[in-house]
Amino acid sequence: MNRREFTKGLLGTLASYSLLETLVSRDLFADAVKPVVGHWVGGLHEMSRDLKTGTIAPAVWQAKVKELFDRVELSEMLRFIDFDRLIAGFEHPDLGVNTRQVPFPKLDGIPEDLAFHRKIFGMKKDRAIIPHGHKNMVSCHYVLQGEFHLRHYEKIEETESHMVIEPTIDQIAKVGSHSSISDEKNNIHWLKANTETAFTFDVLVVDLKGAKWDVDNIDPYDAEKIGESRLRVRKLALEEALAKYGHDMHH
Repeated sequence: MNRREFTKGLLGTLASYSLLETLVSRDLFADAVKPVVGHWVGGLHEMSRDLKTGTIAPAVWQAKVKELFDRVELSEMLRFIDFDRLIAGFEHPDLGVNTRQVPFPKLDGIPEDLAFHRKIFGMKKDRAIIPHGHKNMVSCHYVLQGEFHLRHYEKIEETESHMVIEPTIDQIAKVGSHSSISDEKNNIHWLKANTETAFTFDVLVVDLKGAKWDVDNIDPYDAEKIGESRLRVRKLALEEALAKYGHDMHH
């Protein structure tokens, strides 16, 4: 029996006993999907641990996290992280995003001290996870609710004040889609909400190679074109970047 059949069978059994309404009220249902998502959490912990020890490269982590996110069902994810409870009373800022840590229930055979961090990011329409690049970390965004305009760039070179970047991804990211960054591939990302509200679930592994993680905000709208596709962009302080991109009315 594969995972999809197991899940459908589980849901069918619950519904047939008319328990669904009661069980959806959180914890019992979360317990029911633990075996399904537990395998996914275990795999993510192992490969994140391997990344931190240098056993695998960041781009390999990205390929593996894609395989894992491709296999997980949105409904399982929402129940497992208890999404409704996480966003109760969630405050959407007028600039940029708000975040919340995501606690996981205890899972058999999986350590509580996981090798990756997890958060949800939430925002209102036209607000953005502002364009920025990373150092010494990897992360993956999984769209839980709403829709985003998603852009990625490759960082080609940089100085203290500027970066040369090249566009790699420009698409509409819908519920269930995901994308990742690392120092090796698609290092810069930028997500702007197209819907009234929008949320992502993020997994992050930081401080790679024993070096502190860092972020550089950039200014793609005022880029200087270099050749056919490359752009020279200025690095921005957080306040300036939020003012320009945190509530972004460009369409």
